[in-house]
Amino acid sequence: MKKMNIFLNLVGLMFLGLFVEPVFADTLSHANTSWILTSTVLVLFMTLPGLALFYAGLVRSKNVLSVLMQCFALTCTISVLWVVYLYSWTFGDGGSLNAFVGNFDNLFLSSLTASDLSGDIPETVFAMFQLTFAIITPALIVGGFAERMKFSAMLVFSIIWMTFVYAPICHMVWGGGWLGELGLLDFAGGTVVHVNAGIAALVAAVMLRERKGFPSTPMPPHNLAMTVTGASMLWVGWFGFNAGSALAADQSAGMAMLVTHIGAATGSLAWMFREWMKQGKPSVLGIVTGMVAGLGTITPASGFVGPMGALIIGISAGLICYEATQYIKKVLMIDDSLDVFPVHGVGGILGTILTGIFASSMYGGVGLDGSISQQVIIQIIGVIFTIVWCGIFTYVALKFTDNLVGLRISDENEETGIDLTEHGEKGYNN
Repeated sequence: MKKMNIFLNLVGLMFLGLFVEPVFADTLSHANTSWILTSTVLVLFMTLPGLALFYAGLVRSKNVLSVLMQCFALTCTISVLWVVYLYSWTFGDGGSLNAFVGNFDNLFLSSLTASDLSGDIPETVFAMFQLTFAIITPALIVGGFAERMKFSAMLVFSIIWMTFVYAPICHMVWGGGWLGELGLLDFAGGTVVHVNAGIAALVAAVMLRERKGFPSTPMPPHNLAMTVTGASMLWVGWFGFNAGSALAADQSAGMAMLVTHIGAATGSLAWMFREWMKQGKPSVLGIVTGMVAGLGTITPASGFVGPMGALIIGISAGLICYEATQYIKKVLMIDDSLDVFPVHGVGGILGTILTGIFASSMYGGVGLDGSISQQVIIQIIGVIFTIVWCGIFTYVALKFTDNLVGLRISDENEETGIDLTEHGEKGYNN
């Protein structure tokens, strides 16, 4: 009988081992690693093909390849720079300068090994996940100067901008810098991605001036079906963007995914109904743009707010970002070609500030260390600092690029289209 009990216990342990994740001394979590690997693919999917198709459909047919090329080339360029120095510059310990930047101790990822951990996931996975955020941010800026910037200028500007704007702001918020230490709540990139990209796009649009014919000549999207396809991919990919930012397969990721979906849906509907009331018809372009506004606005709040907060944030995004697009184009007469600032910039600002309110347990959020007013002040400080830093260094980067290679294509090339003049190809042969 004793031998039989031992045998049954051994069989039971073997059976249990099929379902229980082993715990090792290095505290690696296979579940969390699997989720962040999946999220990394989803976030890269947002840029290629999601954002690339979304933007490509919005421009005129003579410039469709230029936008696809810019998104593809940025994916390659930022990936190489991330390995060479950007990862170290963003997430390294900057010593006396750590409040603002990292270091160059890990150039070429020379000290990164397969066994290194970041929390309970491999650091290789963390580095790759963060790389996908670094890729999509300059790709978003492309919409601000679409149809009029030289390809060479786009590359030079993006390299400078990533070095002096994205990497420092990302370090300050997520890499141990002063904004994170101050208590700024930015779960997935309200300041790091959306405010940064929005301000940069606005500065670029002003410095490059409007496209020929703006605003008197209509410049409608050449392929809305392509735009809707890209927008749908963005919606799906955004779950990795926000829920993946929990860096774990846990309750925080679950809530982030739920509120992300709510923000997208309510942003879409709010924009659609506002446009319907004002223009007389609900447009396809409007509902997908509202979706992007809702997603961008819920991004900083996604791991901190509950469903009620997400509903209000999403509705606010649809209404306010819609009005911002009208104001930028019709009152300020700024040709932000694909509405990067009014959608991502305004959405990022709005979402970052509202996070300070709806993260409170009073509204179903995770709770705050201090009062709502204290947190809102911290959020506003983070937004203002990001706007100032990004605005100054974006201007400097554009001026340097202009002096080096020139920013804008010639009037003749603009008339012909960037596809032919910059790349020697056409998107359509008919």
